[in-house]
Amino acid sequence: MFLQLKKVLFIFAIISVGGDALAATTAVASISESTETVTSNVREHYTKYEYQVPMRDGTRLFTVIYVPKDKAHTYPFLMVRTPYGTGVHYNDELHYGVDFYPKNLGPSKDFEDCGYIFVNQDVRGRYMSEGVWQEMTPHNNSRLQPGQGIESQDMHDTVDWLLKNIPGNNGKVGIWGISYPGFYTSASIIDSHPAIKAASPQAPVTDLFMGDDSYHGGAFMLAANFDFYSSFTTEKNPTPLPKNWGSFDYGTKDAYQYFLKYQSLKNIAAQLSDKQRELFMPNVEHSTYDDFWKSRNIAPHLKNIKAAVLTVGGWYDAEDVHGPVATYDSIKANNKGQFNGLVLGPWVHGGWAGADGRMLGDVDFGAKTGEYYRKNILFPFFEHYLKGVEAKPLAEATVFETGTNVWREYASWPPQQAQSKTLYFGADRTLSWTPPAATAAAYDEYVSDPKKPVPYISYVAIGVPREYMVSDQRFASTRSDVLVYQSEVLQEDVTVVGPVMPKLFVSSTGTDADWVVKLIDVYPSDYPDEHAPRERGHDVPPPTVTMAGYQQLVRGEPMRAKFRNSFERPEPLVANQITPLTYKMPDINHTFRRGHRIMVQVQSSWFPLVDLNPQQFMDIPKANPEDFQKATQRVYRAPGQYSGIAVQVLAK
Repeated sequence: MFLQLKKVLFIFAIISVGGDALAATTAVASISESTETVTSNVREHYTKYEYQVPMRDGTRLFTVIYVPKDKAHTYPFLMVRTPYGTGVHYNDELHYGVDFYPKNLGPSKDFEDCGYIFVNQDVRGRYMSEGVWQEMTPHNNSRLQPGQGIESQDMHDTVDWLLKNIPGNNGKVGIWGISYPGFYTSASIIDSHPAIKAASPQAPVTDLFMGDDSYHGGAFMLAANFDFYSSFTTEKNPTPLPKNWGSFDYGTKDAYQYFLKYQSLKNIAAQLSDKQRELFMPNVEHSTYDDFWKSRNIAPHLKNIKAAVLTVGGWYDAEDVHGPVATYDSIKANNKGQFNGLVLGPWVHGGWAGADGRMLGDVDFGAKTGEYYRKNILFPFFEHYLKGVEAKPLAEATVFETGTNVWREYASWPPQQAQSKTLYFGADRTLSWTPPAATAAAYDEYVSDPKKPVPYISYVAIGVPREYMVSDQRFASTRSDVLVYQSEVLQEDVTVVGPVMPKLFVSSTGTDADWVVKLIDVYPSDYPDEHAPRERGHDVPPPTVTMAGYQQLVRGEPMRAKFRNSFERPEPLVANQITPLTYKMPDINHTFRRGHRIMVQVQSSWFPLVDLNPQQFMDIPKANPEDFQKATQRVYRAPGQYSGIAVQVLAK
């Protein structure tokens, strides 16, 4: 992934999904080292302090502050609030103490070189902070238990303390963070302290059930959550533990076979220790959109924000692809008068923080998109709002268009000039913009067998390899339990922006079913196999493939049929009855190039990315292995029952 570049990524706290995917990262510190001399040294230019900052209820939050030694200027604060520990990773362990310095500070080296007062804080109840930690802290919590708090109040109290107690500040505060710290960024600017002038929630966890880490379309994201919660556990605090992140021992390199052996969520959960199950089980057991999840959805509460906001996300963020757009939409709807920007690039979870962003798996984006973003978007944003540095005004939406591999700027997202069109499923597995000439009985069918589920990758791996979101789908298109619809060769570019909306008419011999729809870019048969030299880092590389005929996943998403009318009150399917099924997949900004084809695949499992559906109506966490049954699934393409996907097409 890097050309003659040694990338050393020091991450304030990093959780690796099976060693393959980035499940959570604050990326507080990252540094690139090449043949150039490193011009700055943290210990040389900054003094480190550690404080226990008091909150309004008497709880003290552990706060680490790095102050520039140069006293000729005043500096703004740039803050991260994290549940992953503010210590410094040294010899693969997390260390606290003023003698331990990180390799670098801030989102990129530009920040360190230009001078900020860097503030890193353990949130309430984590590591060296006092109090009680709550997962996705509910904002409207009128019944706080002793030690519990509200993130916006903790941020307000911290800012007050910083302004009064840390000399040399210019009275302005910025906050940022990736993943869980992205959530804390969002939650911290509600009813925001007037000194907070800029905020950048990045890959912000926003609504765990409605499309972020835990559930997609009502289906449990099994592999990622199992891996995450086998490492992310609670500790009695204050404590510097755990000093490092352990990995779950699967006893195999094949997660597909591992999970298939246990099949039911009940049996899979039994493989975790009591400590690991403490946070994992609430995610499993709350299998509908109940008050547990609603209270943890931060989006409705993003109000009275006085800071400029720049929300950042990745098109290929397997964990939090929903959060950035949901955050941007909510801030836009509930706040007026402040800048509200959105940046979306061709990145995995946190991939913009330290990587160059040139490639993902075998897909080449043609430029160092991560470097471009850090230098030309993020750094000028904070410099402008925290220091008053003049800069080119940012567009409201700065998005990378995959396929053509260019940055686009829009006045809003999605672009208002986009037009709604539908790709219809036709006879002989065709795909076109016009409804098919079909008979009343026209349908395609397959048998879905939970004992032989469709895998989401073609190779053996544990965890969730980051490249799966662009991986070659040729392995799936040959299976008898996957329907494949494909367009003719495109005679001109087709640019699709915004959400993708499957609109299906289906039936099942069971009383529940999963419907996984995948939108795919099929490369020409003579596509060149030239790649820039690259390094895959922590990712699991797929087998060597030719790019000629490559079937690149552009967007895929499951929908559990029992939630077709309500995520709060599931309803069974009536066996063999035709049922409409419409749902929204996460946004894209992709151009299918002239000479390519558009493909749609439909299937009823995506394992073990998604947990198995017994294909009968029941509370799936309570299912036993014998409850998982075969079912015949049909997708209809008859008059009045035209199945397809609705998209927004942008005219060039």
